[in-house]
Amino acid sequence: MNDFKLKLILSGLGGIIFSFIFILLTFVLPVKDKKDAFIYKPKGKLQIISHSLKNK
Repeated sequence: MNDFKLKLILSGLGGIIFSFIFILLTFVLPVKDKKDAFIYKPKGKLQIISHSLKNK
């Protein structure tokens, strides 16, 4: 077999395996949603309005 064809085949297989690993990692690793653990009660009038606009 020609050296060029062998290098071409091996580089193609390496690229496929490399991309396959990252595709699997996207499904295996969890997505982290960071939300506030504590929701503080708004104290002032502006905080009450801001809180109501954020949580529509």
